[in-house]
Amino acid sequence: MSNKKSSLLPPCFVSGRLEAGCDEAGRGCLAGPVYAAAVILPDDFSHPLLNDSKQLSESSRDKLRPVIEAEAVAWAVGVVTAEEIDKINILKASILAMHRAVEALKVVPGALIVDGNRFSPYRDIPYQTFVKGDGRFGNIAAASILAKTHRDEEMRRLSAQYPVYGWEVNKGYPTKAHRAAIAEYGPSPLHRMSFRLLDPAQLTLF
Repeated sequence: MSNKKSSLLPPCFVSGRLEAGCDEAGRGCLAGPVYAAAVILPDDFSHPLLNDSKQLSESSRDKLRPVIEAEAVAWAVGVVTAEEIDKINILKASILAMHRAVEALKVVPGALIVDGNRFSPYRDIPYQTFVKGDGRFGNIAAASILAKTHRDEEMRRLSAQYPVYGWEVNKGYPTKAHRAAIAEYGPSPLHRMSFRLLDPAQLTLF
């Protein structure tokens, strides 16, 4: 690992507590599950590439994932399926995915910091939300990278089952090509039926 320091703040803002950063990936997608990760980093962890996953190239995220997984005090990923999303809505599903990630940690955190401005308490663990926290705190950035890379890996796998939608490229996001495939072939069992799958101009084709 390089000795060059990341520009992000260190993981712990609560003194004396193991703190997990939490973030999700796939909230805006039309298909597939939403993923979340929870990561507890060592206090002295740094990496020159560490940043919000959206600011990184795919190759940089893929380089960081094994480093984070190897050096984290603890990490875990939580998943909520498209079917569950349709039942409870995407906001609740994103929070549920984070809860599942925290529950799966092998070390119980003393506090949580969460990307965004919405969260629901998990047991009695204190938490704080931060808008754009994935660009401010190392452990949230690490969680964003794990959530994104694990979800992308799953969407590439699912694309082999439903190749017409191009998920290996668009990862389920609402690209023009993805929506055109839905218009031509209809939705798959993994599409989120509570979402607007087509643009208004395409509705007559649905």
